[in-house]
Amino acid sequence: MATSPTTVTAYAAPAPKAPLERTTVPRRPVGERDVAIEIKYAGICHSDIHQVRDEWFEGIFPMVPGHEIAGVVTEVGPGVTRYAVGDRVGVGCMVDSCGRCVNCRAGEEQFCLEGSIQTYNGRLPDGSPTYGGYSTHIVVDEDFVLRIPDSLELDVAAPLLCAGITTYSPLAHWKAGPGRKVAVVGLGGLGHMGVKIAHAMGAEVTVLSQSLRKKDDGLRLGADHYYATSDPETFTRLAGAFDLILNTVSANLDLDAYLSLLRLDGALVHVGAPEHPSSFNQFSLIGMRRSMAGSSIGGIRETQEMLDFCAEHGLGAEIEVITADRINEAYERVTASDVRYRFVIDIASLHD
Repeated sequence: MATSPTTVTAYAAPAPKAPLERTTVPRRPVGERDVAIEIKYAGICHSDIHQVRDEWFEGIFPMVPGHEIAGVVTEVGPGVTRYAVGDRVGVGCMVDSCGRCVNCRAGEEQFCLEGSIQTYNGRLPDGSPTYGGYSTHIVVDEDFVLRIPDSLELDVAAPLLCAGITTYSPLAHWKAGPGRKVAVVGLGGLGHMGVKIAHAMGAEVTVLSQSLRKKDDGLRLGADHYYATSDPETFTRLAGAFDLILNTVSANLDLDAYLSLLRLDGALVHVGAPEHPSSFNQFSLIGMRRSMAGSSIGGIRETQEMLDFCAEHGLGAEIEVITADRINEAYERVTASDVRYRFVIDIASLHD
């Protein structure tokens, strides 16, 4: 069996707001229950940019981003039972949790009461930093490795490990399906997967976007309707229309206006994370027994469920594949909303 490298090539931000650059980082030796993965593709999530730029909280530098990881198993520890060399696998936003708390035991490791360990910009129990998927290899406990179905190409599967599960989890929890009217706010990296998944679940899907610039894309991806929120008539026309609104944008919204679009017992669910706090009038909830909630990623069990669902329905991300030397350019384009709809790094370019 091959011995996995303990030093790997990566792209990292050496300091907050600094451009990413080629470097090397350490990887731990394969332990009893570890899976070593040669990374083939890594998606670029907007949260990578927020964290590299220290916009959410103080980061750990040098930082190797990337939590949308697809690759192939190259080595397994002697205690591994679920994976073998050659398996097609993925790693998402977390690589460990306590495994003991009530949430972990319920398969909701993302809500670990002791704090799940993030794939990058986190610390392992021994205090060493985690480094993400903008690298050639990674070593992960088998409990946090996902199996990518054979019918999904690895490049379009990579973004499912964050964008896919971040939208699938609330759509499943709030029961999107036949007879339910779902609105997706924003048609970006998250939003385009929300549209695809909600449509596959059988819901009637509407996109709410600032303009009609992406209308043709939205309808092609599965939306039944598409409205521009910059049109003042939109909120009047759609008042009380939806059972569920999935907000995928990271900008602050007029929450009262969006809550007015919910029917009785409807829910506005946020998966986008604005940099600044928002406020709303409680009467926007009281009048029609509406709810406002947030959702994170899913647990490992639900993430596997999502991958299997996407394989069954032929769903993958809409991607633009780039080489590693274009990461900094891609960051600028993401912040300018100039990507349809996810950049994916071809990690083979790091081997050059």
